[in-house]
Amino acid sequence: MPKPTANDLAAGARQIAVEELGGERTIMSCSDQNLDVVLDLARHAKAIGSDYIVVHAPVLHFLHKQDETLFEYYKYIGEQVDIAIALWSHPDSGYLMSPELCARIAELPNVVAIKYSVPREMYARLTRLAGDKILVSTASEEEWFENIVELGWRLYLCSSPPYTLQTKADRRMREYTDLAFRGDVARAKAVRDSVNPVREAFRRTRPPEKFHAHSKYWLELLGQVGGAVRRPMLELTEAEKEATRRALESCGLKRDSLRSTAA
Repeated sequence: MPKPTANDLAAGARQIAVEELGGERTIMSCSDQNLDVVLDLARHAKAIGSDYIVVHAPVLHFLHKQDETLFEYYKYIGEQVDIAIALWSHPDSGYLMSPELCARIAELPNVVAIKYSVPREMYARLTRLAGDKILVSTASEEEWFENIVELGWRLYLCSSPPYTLQTKADRRMREYTDLAFRGDVARAKAVRDSVNPVREAFRRTRPPEKFHAHSKYWLELLGQVGGAVRRPMLELTEAEKEATRRALESCGLKRDSLRSTAA
């Protein structure tokens, strides 16, 4: 997808760090195809007080095997910057890092977590292999409850549901997470299931090629900042906006008293 420039990423990270409240920790994206840019962003993140960085596995054209290249890639980054690193493996790289490779990279001293956007059997295997060395997470909120209960997970890393399925006035994802952490599985499941109409409203109104535009408009309806997408991404039509607005209004998600920022 079209990505922000390095200057955009640095400015955004700086703004988040400046506005950080209540002692919460921050993780900054330092992903780029250019390794020098990755390192520049990582050093910037460290300089402004970020606690962690996330670096996705790079696209590696023409390679049929990647394991040694990737191990050396993360090893080199860890040697250049003094900050905790979260890995990110996802299909857009053109391959998936195996659980065994991730477990090997987890031995590196800077590596503390991974956003593992892979089938469940893969991230469950990594949890069994190296769950004592690395915090394993995946983007799917729909699997989060089961991953707490069945895999003992404690980390939900770098994905949008905490701010698309929740508001300041309606924090059911936080609620079912806390209940599951405490072992109150039945109550946690009931709260998790109560969010199904919100999940369905979000999923049903999202056009196939407009994930980003839809997410941004949804956020505007919640009173947050969305804005336009970058080309070549497509904007929502007025009809798609109206369908999204109606679905949100009827899904049962409580919105803040703040007025919607949507046009």
